Amino acid sequence: MGMGIPSSRGRRARRARRAAMAEINVTPLVDVMLVLLIIFMVTVTLPAVGVPVDLPESRAVPVEEQPDQVTITIDSKGVIYIEETPVPAGGLPQALAALDRGSKVPLVVLRGDRSLDYGRVMQVMGELGRAGFTSISLVTEGSVSPP
Repeated sequence: MGMGIPSSRGRRARRARRAAMAEINVTPLVDVMLVLLIIFMVTVTLPAVGVPVDLPESRAVPVEEQPDQVTITIDSKGVIYIEETPVPAGGLPQALAALDRGSKVPLVVLRGDRSLDYGRVMQVMGELGRAGFTSISLVTEGSVSPP
């Protein structure tokens, strides 16, 4: 064997190495994608607002969430929350005026506890109307039986 001449045995060894490296292992890619899919599914199904209320039942068709919607919640004691921030008594008009509306008026999603007086819900809806929020959706839980 000469010093600078590779043997035929060396060529076969190099070809075998190259052939093994030509295959792409997709298992790690699939694993990562499945983990990302699970994370996405869990975060999408989480409730948007953390204020606990006992919603009334209804057979209404669910409304799709919008990214710029404003959620207002009235708990069983009558305390009003914008998203998760409690609004002081009598401070709803100022809190609504301080909301960033952007270029268009956002959808308001109103969640009210089933034990509330109807008048309390109407007071909040009246203030929403005075503040210029004309698109209001009422949130309920699904029901299987008609009223």
